[in-house]
Amino acid sequence: MSTLQRLADRGLAKPPRWLPGNVQYETIMGSVAYGVSSDTSDVDVYGWAIPPKEDIFPHLRGEVVGFGSQTKRFEQYQEHHVEDRDALAGHGRMYDLTIFGIVKFFALAMENNPNVIDCLFTPTTCLLHSTRVGNLVRENRRLFLHKGAWPKFKGYAYSQLHKIAIKQPQGKRAELVAEHGFDTKFGYHIVRLVTEVEQILLEGDIDLQRDNEQLKAIRRGEWTEERLRRWFADKELQLERAYAESKLPAVPDEARIKALLLGCLEDHYGSLEGCVVAPNRAVVALRSIQAELERVKDLL
Repeated sequence: MSTLQRLADRGLAKPPRWLPGNVQYETIMGSVAYGVSSDTSDVDVYGWAIPPKEDIFPHLRGEVVGFGSQTKRFEQYQEHHVEDRDALAGHGRMYDLTIFGIVKFFALAMENNPNVIDCLFTPTTCLLHSTRVGNLVRENRRLFLHKGAWPKFKGYAYSQLHKIAIKQPQGKRAELVAEHGFDTKFGYHIVRLVTEVEQILLEGDIDLQRDNEQLKAIRRGEWTEERLRRWFADKELQLERAYAESKLPAVPDEARIKALLLGCLEDHYGSLEGCVVAPNRAVVALRSIQAELERVKDLL
């Protein structure tokens, strides 16, 4: 049973009615997944679900995409501060829940969105729920990795650096700034993002907890902001070279990722006859030639 199902059955979470029974994958994210905290009283849960077939293939309910009235299609469900007071032997647990629809999840994973990619590489001890389809995607998680991870992760790291400079902290985050001179939580995320994408470029894999001792030291305030910024500048130069030399594909293998997506849907729904038409090789080749001719028509 998924965590969302358990919380919904007790009236603690209020997702769409169809969602809890169709969750395929759930994992703990955040500081627990990165190995920098053992406190599981607050838990970030990420996962994905497969919506009703008509939601993914709206022509089955008579819609023409882009014409007339369109039913809103499910992309993701989020609910924060869901409290289970009975968890942890009565000590209680607070959940932040994010469950994507499978199509949105695959699209974000193909872009190498850091949070989405990370949730496929969490330690097995963080897995809360995974069906046969969930296991299939996790087993093929390296398929999503490509060199585009570097600009994506770098952008997120720059965002964290910017927040250190301009964000006005509140509560516990303000205490971090008062004690250490900068928000060390933002600092550890910068280092985490950079060391993760280094693994991707060099190894085509991710171990989320490999550098957890370094991350814990940063959270404890053992790095100054100046040291952090100097480290980041040096790493950025190193990773520009690693990006150029990486053996990963330059862009995602969309065809293989799409095949995995359709395999998941077929496993869940049964036959996809009437939902997807697979063109034969000759048609695909002709379309490719047509697209290339269109691209260079001004040169002819």
